[in-house]
Amino acid sequence: MNARVHQPVHSTQHAASYYAASSNRHLDYPPLRGELRADVCIVGGGFSGLNTAIELAQRGFSVALLEAHKIGWGASGRNGGQLIRGVGHGVEQFEPVIGVEGVRQLKLMGLEAVEIVRRRVEQFAIDCDLTWGYCDLANKPSHLEGFAADKAELEGLGYRHQLRLLQPQQMHEVVGSSRYVGGMIDMGSGHLHPLNLALGEAAAAQSLGVQLFENSTVTRIDYGSEVKVHTAQGIVRAAQLVLGCNAYLGQLNPTLGGKVLPAGSYVIATEPLSAAEAKALIPQNMALCDQRVALDYYRLSADRRLLFGGACHYSGRDPADIAGYMRPKMLKVFPHLKDVRIDYQWGGMIGIGANRLPQIGRLKGQENVYFAQAYSGHGVNATHLAGKLLGEAIAGQAGGGFDLFARVPHMTFPGGRYLRSPLLALGMLWHRLKELA
Repeated sequence: MNARVHQPVHSTQHAASYYAASSNRHLDYPPLRGELRADVCIVGGGFSGLNTAIELAQRGFSVALLEAHKIGWGASGRNGGQLIRGVGHGVEQFEPVIGVEGVRQLKLMGLEAVEIVRRRVEQFAIDCDLTWGYCDLANKPSHLEGFAADKAELEGLGYRHQLRLLQPQQMHEVVGSSRYVGGMIDMGSGHLHPLNLALGEAAAAQSLGVQLFENSTVTRIDYGSEVKVHTAQGIVRAAQLVLGCNAYLGQLNPTLGGKVLPAGSYVIATEPLSAAEAKALIPQNMALCDQRVALDYYRLSADRRLLFGGACHYSGRDPADIAGYMRPKMLKVFPHLKDVRIDYQWGGMIGIGANRLPQIGRLKGQENVYFAQAYSGHGVNATHLAGKLLGEAIAGQAGGGFDLFARVPHMTFPGGRYLRSPLLALGMLWHRLKELA
């Protein structure tokens, strides 16, 4: 079946996707014009910026937020919509820097991050199809052994949600595929409509007094005790600055830009399925994700489409036909969907750091400039944690979480922006070859 192609639109609109087509708010904020003063200027209108703005506004700060396109235009409004516990990958690697207790605190914050989303949705009554239930999928027996260790560790951390290991013969309870050899159910993780969450958070921020500006690309930043942030038509003067652009930072700040690699991730959405078809695919309406380096992640939308995502491109160029690229991956999991129509196809950039831990801290030499980026695939929850930690730090409540993240060093990718992608692609190929061993 051929895909129905949804052409990209001008960046003053949201990137074409199922989420843009099914958004339940249509918000428009003006571009910045003239000069404005604020306690804090935030660059980036995704989850990082929006949640930092909410945290600061709740503490009485005046905040101006600048977004180059539309609120939620980047990864925040285009991702797979999976809300999964945890931040970082293999956080034990940071024990020499932050100690055993520091590693434990990172793991606890990975659980707290999901609860922040839960509380945000409840506090502001955000309609974003938040649904609880997630399952890690084992591609080989060693993955299932790892899940057993994860379960024991989570229980030791006091995790309050149901966890259940699934043996091969039980996998039909969560997925209509014979591809997996086990799994682990986690009822404290789940899925949601990410663009509707971002738009709901924008409305919440505005209700708290945050001034939001769209189509306001930052062209220059003058650093100093007072930061001056320039756009084509205006300037924000602020005592504090937050850079929350992640994979879309570009050359706005080369120091931070060198520590994050934009990588393409892609999603397709089928036509709406019947209730019976949807139940056969994902009987408990969970989010699901496998354990491969080039992972598959998928779930059902509120109108019973299968949203199937994955892959990772480091070339900076999207596949010419995303549906043609992703459909074979979907059919390996669900071969019986060969005649199902693909209604939407889209992609976007996620930010990856060399050590896979979110980068949250202050800019060296500029103590009034804060940043959060490089969520490496855990962005829905980790961005909300970053907003909380940045809000605390700017309010003078730094300590604990913020200082812990800020202590971890982050490597600049070698070779500048033109060699970063090929080098990481080689590294990922090595990891994929290890999977086959």
